[in-house]
Amino acid sequence: MLEKLREVICNYVEVEPEQIQPESRFMEDLGFTSFDFMSMLGELEDEFDVEIDQQEVANIRTVQEALDYLEKIAR
Repeated sequence: MLEKLREVICNYVEVEPEQIQPESRFMEDLGFTSFDFMSMLGELEDEFDVEIDQQEVANIRTVQEALDYLEKIAR
């Protein structure tokens, strides 16, 4: 799932996939804007066929937190 998430992240910010680590923070480390982040969430919903709770998203700051959340709701 990390590889797929890396691919999606690279659609929104100019970083190399190998630079994206589980501890990478979306805003501070990867350079996401709020708009980029929300757009990416929409793509993740389509990619993983899940519905992301907008209130839960407020707690997602790192790639690992996003992975944990996606794994939780993808079941």
